[in-house]
This record gives sequence, structure tokens and C-alpha cells, in this order.
Amino acid sequence: MKPQNPTWLRLDNAAKIYPAARSRRWSSMFRLSLSFRDKVDPALLQAALDATLPRFPAIAMRLKRGLFWYYLERVEEIPTVMPDGPYPCAKMPLSEIRRCAFRVLYYENRVAVEFFHVLTDGTGGLIFLKTLAADYLERRYGVKIPCTDGVLDRNEPPAAEELEDSFLQHEGAVAAGRREAVAYHLRGSKEPDGFLNLTTGILPLETILSLARQKGVSLTTYLAAVMIASILEIQNDRQPVRRRQRPVKVMIPVNLRRFFESRTLRNFALYITPGVDPRMGDYTFDEILEAVHHQMGSELTAKQLGARLTTNVRSEKHPALKIMPLFLKNFGMKLAYRMVGERFSSVTISNLGAVALPAQMRDFVERADFVLGAQAFNPHNCGVVSYGGRLYISIIRGIKEPTLERVFFTNLRRLGVPVKIESNQRDPLCLTVSTAASN
Repeated sequence: MKPQNPTWLRLDNAAKIYPAARSRRWSSMFRLSLSFRDKVDPALLQAALDATLPRFPAIAMRLKRGLFWYYLERVEEIPTVMPDGPYPCAKMPLSEIRRCAFRVLYYENRVAVEFFHVLTDGTGGLIFLKTLAADYLERRYGVKIPCTDGVLDRNEPPAAEELEDSFLQHEGAVAAGRREAVAYHLRGSKEPDGFLNLTTGILPLETILSLARQKGVSLTTYLAAVMIASILEIQNDRQPVRRRQRPVKVMIPVNLRRFFESRTLRNFALYITPGVDPRMGDYTFDEILEAVHHQMGSELTAKQLGARLTTNVRSEKHPALKIMPLFLKNFGMKLAYRMVGERFSSVTISNLGAVALPAQMRDFVERADFVLGAQAFNPHNCGVVSYGGRLYISIIRGIKEPTLERVFFTNLRRLGVPVKIESNQRDPLCLTVSTAASN
């Protein structure tokens, strides 16, 4: 396929829900960041962005409204890098999305990129950030960084495969159903001004990996089980009548590039929702771990994921939906998101995995972080990433009470994992998280 640099793109299959579901108070955002050993030079960062962005035409986009669908249009000017704000993943107003659907931010020694989810997923976003950081470090220190470990060649034209909608490329013959049980949802006092509280737990990676290996499960499975156990504990405290309780499930994004051949830098992920139903009785941690392990094992196959992918693609291709004006599509998709989007999970845990960098970058990069923006209705989200022998678990919330973070990190400590806590929280009530969960 020939290289491409399009002036516009159709939204990929996963992206179509985000413009319709957004509201005045919420837009689906996520953040990736790298922290360097020295303070960031904004002028050099701007120069690096100027050089890097043309290599990523799928990122260099703004949202436009058409008659039947939203679409992406190439940005007219490269955006200006900006100082970071008081909290991550601040809502991106529609006026900003129409100018550019991502932002590059800096604070002290940290560079962050925040994306409106129509553009890409965590995998594509991380490749963009690595390439931007490589260009910046070359300008700052004069080092030559090879194009390996997800760093792309800024002088190489973009390939058409990087811009494809891989959902359409892998549509199968069999579709899957969508039926699921409604999950328990945490509640609390909303921050009146939209402030987002971020709590990051920093863990020794080898310690928690060793615990997961002892149980014969993956790190993601282990973290999901700890999260489910924590939410069960909270639900038991708030609703002790078992027959009135709801299932506790976590939504886990799955990178479909692991199962289907794809080089796309756009969205290419699905979700699974393992969990347990407390109405069946009490669960030990090992029982939760076993349940999550087997549910993930049965769902994480190319055949199962392919059937669910096909369901989504066929919904998009329905003849009635194709000819429906956009304002009617928006109404229907917004309603569907309210009814389905977050009902089937208690919280999202997205584990981006280990951040691999070329050896020439590692001496300059001290840390990596991955933050999922708050959800529209559920108050929490959780992003996980590892780098340099440490695991960074970032829990964001739009409510005042830090109950979930306190219980979750305390449970990790009880399992034998030391946890260091960082937080941007402004309420003195929230400071108890540090003393309860740190070590």
C-alpha cells in the first residue's frame, strides 16, 4: 500500500461513540506522559512537535461535523505546547476539539500528551509520545536515537496501514451477543467545579509480578482481582443486604493488535468485563482470582474477540443507520451510551504494559505515566503502566471521597506489596489515603 497523508479521515469503528456521547461536562480523554531527568525546554519541545506531527497524520486531526457522520480533518496549524494544569485530562471543550483533538503539555521535567479518544488508543498514543520524546532528546542533548521500540522515523512518510480502520479489515462471519448483567457502581459527592482527583500508587514491579506468578495469573488479572475485592468490600459496607447487591465487574481494554495483524495507529481495542456476583455468597481473594483468570482466558481468544468485533462493525453498517441524519444518530448513540456504555462495569482498569524505549533514551527518561480520564457516569478510572522496574497505578476520580483508592492500595499492602502514594488532592479529607496506603 502507498504512503498517505490525507486531508480527512472517517472515524474508526470504536471512535464513533465518543463525539455522540460527549457532553458539556464530559469528553473521553486519556493522558500519556514521560518524565525526564532535567527540566523541559518549551521551545525545544515545540520544535520537536513541529518536526514530529507531520509523521502522524492520524493524530494531526480535528473533529468536524458532517451530514451523516462526524469525521476528522487535518489541522491547519501545529498546536502550541502549553503549561500543564492543576489536574490531568481536563474536559476538552468542543471548540478546542474542532481546532485540534489533542494537546501537548509540560510541567517541570514532565511532557504529557492528552488525546480525545476519537484519534487513537493507548498503543497509538504511546508511539506518538515516544517519537516526540526522541526528537526532543536529540535536540536537547545531541544524542542519536534509533527508530526502535516504537520510535518512528520522522523522515519516513506515513504508511497507509497506520491510518486504516482495522475493525473493518477484520470483520468476520459470526457476530456475538451483547447481553450482560448490570454492575455495581460507586457513588460519592461530585466535585462542583469539575476538579479531577488523581492518586498514583508506585509499586516495585518485581514484587507484584512475583505474587501474580505464584498464583499462575497475569499482572492484569491480579490487579483486576484486587480491584474487585476492594469494591466488594465497599459494597458490603454500604449495602449489607446481599440480595440487593449487584455484580462487581471491571472493564479491561484489550489491544487487538495482539490477536489480529495490524499496524494501525488509530483505535483498535475491545473490552472484556470479568467479575463476580456477591449474591452467590462470600468470595475469598483466591476465589476472585480464579474467577477472573478463567473469564479472561475464555474471552481473550481471536475467535471470541473476532465475533464481538464483527458485531460492532455490522451495527455500523446497518442500512438504516447509514442514511440517518447525524442529529438523530447522536440522540440514539447518546442514549445507547447511557444505557450500555458504563452500566456493565464498576470501574475500568487499562494496563498499557511495560514502556520499552531505545537504550539511548533510557538515561534521560525517569518515569512513565498513563492516566485515563474520568468516565461520564462512573466516578473512577484506572490506568496502569510500568517503567524502570516500577509499576504506576493511577486512579482518577470526579468525586471527593477517596474510598476506592484507600481500600485498593491498602489491600495491596496487605498482600505484601509496598506502595508509595502521590496525589494532587486538595481536600484534607483525602490526605488520609497517603497514611493509610503508603509504605
